[in-house]
Amino acid sequence: MAVSDTGASADPGTRPGPTEQPSPWPALWALVLGFFMILVDSTIVTVATPAIQADLAASVDGVVWVTSSYLLAYAVPLLITGRLGDRFGPRRVYLVGLTLFTLASLWCGLTGSIAWLVVARVFQGLGASMMTPQTMAVITRTFPPRKRGQAMSLWGAVAGVATLVGPILGGVLVDGLGWEWIFFVNVPVGIVGIALALRWVPELPTSVHSFDLVGVALSAAGMFLLVFGIQEGQSHDWAPGIWGLILSGIAVLAAFVYWQWHNRGEPLMSLTLFRDRNFTLANIAITTVGFAVIAMSFPIFFYAQGVLGLTPTRSALLLVPMAVLSGVLAPFVGRLTDRAHPRWLAGFGMVSWSAALAWLAAVMEPGVAIWHLLLPIALLGIGNAFVWGPVATTANRNLPLTQAGAGAGVYNTTRQVGAVLGSAGIAAFMESRIAANLGGGGGAPVGESIAALPPAAYAPFTTAMSQALLLPAGVLLIGLVAVLTFTVSLRPERGQ
Repeated sequence: MAVSDTGASADPGTRPGPTEQPSPWPALWALVLGFFMILVDSTIVTVATPAIQADLAASVDGVVWVTSSYLLAYAVPLLITGRLGDRFGPRRVYLVGLTLFTLASLWCGLTGSIAWLVVARVFQGLGASMMTPQTMAVITRTFPPRKRGQAMSLWGAVAGVATLVGPILGGVLVDGLGWEWIFFVNVPVGIVGIALALRWVPELPTSVHSFDLVGVALSAAGMFLLVFGIQEGQSHDWAPGIWGLILSGIAVLAAFVYWQWHNRGEPLMSLTLFRDRNFTLANIAITTVGFAVIAMSFPIFFYAQGVLGLTPTRSALLLVPMAVLSGVLAPFVGRLTDRAHPRWLAGFGMVSWSAALAWLAAVMEPGVAIWHLLLPIALLGIGNAFVWGPVATTANRNLPLTQAGAGAGVYNTTRQVGAVLGSAGIAAFMESRIAANLGGGGGAPVGESIAALPPAAYAPFTTAMSQALLLPAGVLLIGLVAVLTFTVSLRPERGQ
């Protein structure tokens, strides 16, 4: 069924006139509340990990799975859940996902064992995977092209700020109320989110699709093998079995692509999406962004806690300038996105982000004044503000509206895969830098050596962490090349 892209262009809060469509802004605000919550949960557990480990008497490997299980369950089904939104309606799929996520959050807080916490986190991740593609799909289908940049910039700002708020909120809740409250806090927010979605998110026309069961099986199996191998690689010293999992995942995903290309029915993911140059380039760019967001946090937090002696909450507060500037600049960038070429906006963001990481690496020292760190961290916020919205807008700008959910599923899948690659890549790189600078210190897990770091090791450890920051800085340059080759016109045609 064809869908008309004639969403209202009214500003938030305006009442529709007799011939006007309802404003899409209330629906967007309802959706980003849930989107914010699920992205916060991608990072909030990091700060709480030591408290969870002590309270539940878990091993290091066991407690790491509290995060890994969520990321796996989030990333693996995204291609499928994006398509479900096209088939059954984004509002319905979003509400099912938000309900599942809220109930699983309650389960997480009430559990008394590490095994059941991991299981509950799997259900959280499944709920999150159902919600995320629907947010982008509703934006694409309800906002007209001339207003879509502002909406996507709000979506992007929420994504950027949420990944920074997670550690801060986690530190405050763990220090004040206990680790259970990083999950309990989702329950009232989820209930409010359900009520707002029921009130404001519209029922949108669905498209009649056949369901590609072979594609579902191949994509899920391939993503699981690949992501599982990457997540577990560092803890198993990249043993041959791990490489076997990764290569098997790549082989299964190659079979998935082959099947999508030769499927004479309706494939799960139409490869025609990638005929759009900008969709392909935006997916490359968001992969590097997902990599950088996760990868840059580990060296910063390890340095702040291990060398500067900051508590988890105080170390997380270092990122406040980044979060504030990213949020404040989002509306400004949104207006620019509808007027200026996205290659220059996203390009400026990529350059600023990469330069900020290099600047931060240069000023990191054992006795550095905190304000010396806050300046490059503030520049990180500027870079974030100029990247998320323009890249997201460009990804879906030219896609058919009936494939908005599928496009959003692919886009969010690549972002999550980038995050997993960033987690695995930075762990391996930090360990190699520690071994090089501390003389064989890389044999032990990085996280176990932070609390007992002797003063004599502060300088070489700082050097190792500063060198590690150069990895995400370099990866962002790949994203810079991608966004500089965007070919989007400044003013989309009416009704595009």
